[in-house]
Amino acid sequence: MAKKFTLGKNERLKSRKLIEQLFNRGKVFVISPYRIFYFVNKESDDLKITGGTVKTNLQFGVGVSGKNFKRAVDRNRIKRLTREAWRLQKRELQEVLKEKDLHLNVFFVYTASELTDFNAIKLKVGVALKKFLQLKEIGISS
Repeated sequence: MAKKFTLGKNERLKSRKLIEQLFNRGKVFVISPYRIFYFVNKESDDLKITGGTVKTNLQFGVGVSGKNFKRAVDRNRIKRLTREAWRLQKRELQEVLKEKDLHLNVFFVYTASELTDFNAIKLKVGVALKKFLQLKEIGISS
């Protein structure tokens, strides 16, 4: 039986090259409290950039400023809640990317200065996922 809701090691954005490419050449939009960086490319183009094989078509990362949250416990909590919200809602986007043979790198940067509860985070991540589906590079609705 296939696992539906996972966020495995190969789905996390960890490659220094890919993160650098994302921040240098990617695009940005804001859905408060997140600034969301993304970079879309064809699977074949991505293989040239990374120099290896890509196991998944959607990679995700999240960061929280140490300036706004001095305690690592708070930073880690926000990252954990964001990853959980992403994990539960990413399925539709993943299927569209697979159909269109696209690769998407996404990085969420939490910009608020106070902690937020899980329901609010889940709502904002859902809004971001809907926005990704509406992008002309990806979307089902141009």
